[in-house]
Amino acid sequence: MSTSTLTQSDMATLSEPHPSLQIYNTLSKKKEPFRTVAAGKVGIYLCGPTVYDKAHIGHMVGPVIFDCITRYLTYCGYDVNWVVNITDVDDKLINKANERGISMLEVAAENIQDYEENLAALGVDQISHFPRATDCMDEIIGFVASLVEQGFAYESAGDVYFEVGKDNQYGKLSNRSVDSMQGEGGGTAERKRGLADFALWKSAKPEEPSWGSPWGKGRPGWHIECSAMSKKLLGETFDIHGGGLDLVFPHHENEIAQSECCHSAPMVTYWAHNGLLRSDPSAGKIGGRAERADDGASASADGAGGKMSRSKGAGGLAELIAKQGGERIRFFLLRTHYRSTVLFSEPAIEEAGTGLDGFYRLFKRYTRVTGKDFYDLKAATTREAGAIDAGDDDALQAAAACRDKFLAAMDDDFNTGGAIGELFELAKITNKFCDDAGLETDGKDGSDIARFEQLLTTLKELASILGIFTQPPKQAGGADDELLGQAMQLVIDLRAEARANKNFATADAIRDGIGPLGIVLEDRAGGTEWTGGEDDTLDGLMQLLIDLRQTARANKDFATSDTIRDRLTEIGVTLEDRAGGTEWRKD
Repeated sequence: MSTSTLTQSDMATLSEPHPSLQIYNTLSKKKEPFRTVAAGKVGIYLCGPTVYDKAHIGHMVGPVIFDCITRYLTYCGYDVNWVVNITDVDDKLINKANERGISMLEVAAENIQDYEENLAALGVDQISHFPRATDCMDEIIGFVASLVEQGFAYESAGDVYFEVGKDNQYGKLSNRSVDSMQGEGGGTAERKRGLADFALWKSAKPEEPSWGSPWGKGRPGWHIECSAMSKKLLGETFDIHGGGLDLVFPHHENEIAQSECCHSAPMVTYWAHNGLLRSDPSAGKIGGRAERADDGASASADGAGGKMSRSKGAGGLAELIAKQGGERIRFFLLRTHYRSTVLFSEPAIEEAGTGLDGFYRLFKRYTRVTGKDFYDLKAATTREAGAIDAGDDDALQAAAACRDKFLAAMDDDFNTGGAIGELFELAKITNKFCDDAGLETDGKDGSDIARFEQLLTTLKELASILGIFTQPPKQAGGADDELLGQAMQLVIDLRAEARANKNFATADAIRDGIGPLGIVLEDRAGGTEWTGGEDDTLDGLMQLLIDLRQTARANKDFATSDTIRDRLTEIGVTLEDRAGGTEWRKD
């Protein structure tokens, strides 16, 4: 029989609560003080992907959130063991392997590599273990055998089912009653004692991958894999189990039932579920899991509808990362509290990128003032070490207040959205200090520079908790980045020359041309810098240069026309004048 919420006896075995951190528990439906099974240690399990196809952005929501949670818990002094499982045996994998004429394990290996590469691009690097179901078959079979021996499961025609009626606490996570549940019907219904019973072990079909067991050759059901893998790496009771809201029922409900019946102990202290990623309020979650034949009930949850199409984000994550950049996507996902729905669109990601650009401009400012690189700053890695001794300094006092509010937001159920708001405020304080102290002018004061660096160091400390600004961003666009930079320098030089010669028509044409491309120019004492740009910036910029050249030729300004042609030639771009207009190509 499973337990309900933690009993007083259970609570007595937990560590003392953290003095300020609270986490929302799906099981109790409220925020609770954070206490751990073992003092100073945190075990986290996050349900990972079924690797039958390439990853989509929906697969990144949980990993990005829990990467941030892991970073924060580590920053607070905990030793975190974070497990993300890989389901590499499943009906979908088998079907995909048959379609492609390769083995199930080959399909899995290909998509695991894609998944891990995408995680790395989004800065998800805190995962401790990536267990695969096929590597844990002994543990899975042993877990099923224990449930059978204790009378919570039974064998039927080579299948093994969990008998839901034996667990009088079943439904406590999702608030569903057994009587309200319906089975999947079909050929398996007649093998089961109750319609809601779900499969722990499935007998092998001809030519399907299978493993030997006390009940004959077969393979595990979906739910038992996670119970067995979490027990193997985190123990019978651990601290946090994460996943999307769509997994509350039946997956997590079934995990609780089989784990707690097997061990007569709570499986998890805190159930933490993230909101789903949607294209708009009426669309289904991205990459929604279809109803499974072994669940014993509908797998839909939270009103999730159909999957988004690939063109709207379901699939093609590697392409989206190449187009938008991993840090921009991570920042977009963290702007919303993890329990809220995230509305996906590329314009929303680009908007997040605009916010990041302000920070990047501040980092360049730091380099201009100090000659150093922001990314080389050594920031505090623990909560205590980062405390600011502000004294009577107004800027440092304001920064200390921002830091306190940032940590308060993270203490309040990992509110990354609120924390990011304080990061923007800290950047504003830092820019104002730089302006007020005249740090970009001659005769700057050494003590002011030290305070400026302290402000940036605090910003880096807090940003590292979110997993951003840990290294220089990789610009979207790949091989075109260098060419774009060279073309932008030509535009900046043409603008400077036009302004010097009081050729305001050309200067205005450049201003009007780069605006729609999302490019922002900043004139500084040391020269002009640019930020921004969209996915089609290079093409738009080349068209602007072509138009400027044509205007110069029409005005018999052959010096400007030749300059554009010659400079483009130097960077490997050839212009070809045709009857229908001028075209460009990269040599």
